[in-house]
Amino acid sequence: MKVLVTGADGFIGSHLTERLLEEGYDVKAFTFYNSFNSWGWLDSLPEKKLNEIEIFSGDIRDPNGVFEAMKGVDKVFHLAALIAIPFSYHSPDSYVDTNIKGTLNVLQAARKLNTSRILITSTSEVYGTAQYVPIDEKHPYQGQSPYSATKIGADRLAESFYRSFNLPVSIVRPFNTYGPRQSARAVIPTIILQLLSGKDRIKLGSLTPTRDFNYVKDTANGFIEIAKSEKTIGEEINIATQDEISIGRLAEELISQINPGVKIICDEQRLRPEKSEVNRLLGSNEKIKNITGWEPKYTFEQGLAETIEFFRNNLDRYKSDIYNI
Repeated sequence: MKVLVTGADGFIGSHLTERLLEEGYDVKAFTFYNSFNSWGWLDSLPEKKLNEIEIFSGDIRDPNGVFEAMKGVDKVFHLAALIAIPFSYHSPDSYVDTNIKGTLNVLQAARKLNTSRILITSTSEVYGTAQYVPIDEKHPYQGQSPYSATKIGADRLAESFYRSFNLPVSIVRPFNTYGPRQSARAVIPTIILQLLSGKDRIKLGSLTPTRDFNYVKDTANGFIEIAKSEKTIGEEINIATQDEISIGRLAEELISQINPGVKIICDEQRLRPEKSEVNRLLGSNEKIKNITGWEPKYTFEQGLAETIEFFRNNLDRYKSDIYNI
């Protein structure tokens, strides 16, 4: 079976691409065209694996390129997106173009090509601050940032194509994914990189929000299990651990493992606007467990250990001395 992964050059996309290869799929990777001919994190894969992947460089915002990439493909895992929340505050137009119009391009192409399955990547940010926990798929949506608003828009477009045209769409909604290759803008890499740089103080924003952290290999497995099941067509499905930890407690745990005695200071530029901060995310994983064979395989401790080891060996790839948005 031939599958296409958009955003395959990114954090989750590169891990999903690897897992699909391991599962025996014929994988085409849609990477972002650039003059450096960089394939993102796919460039870090062993040559043997990379040679098994068909690379298609393009731009998810271009409907013609998306259509060409999707020809001859049975399933599409659509992960290409802009995801940084602070960047969405000052550049929301780019999020509309990439997240909403990019998703529309995938849906339109799938309709024309009669693609057998389309998985659209959502985010737990569409829920905003929890109105009840654990957050299940019936929880109200709340656009607390331009980023989350565009992901809500993309999700609803996907739903409309399922209902209007019977397009076999599934909306995959991971909670906070972490692990090797993650951007330095995310909280776990931010903490780890500052600690590994030997600083006696680390800068963070608010310490009170809680998050439900998925290890990236569990997230990738979730995508694959959702794609295997016919029961997931037309459904929105959380990938969550159903456990939460505050940013403050997370930081203390990482400090104890990497560089005990380090102090935490509040950096004003890292604080979200008050009404934009998502104060609590704790996801329900009952639905995905009931309709697929998925369950988390990694403990938080195992995931953190592998993540710390990755960043320890890849410090030269990151700029730990600046605030990455």
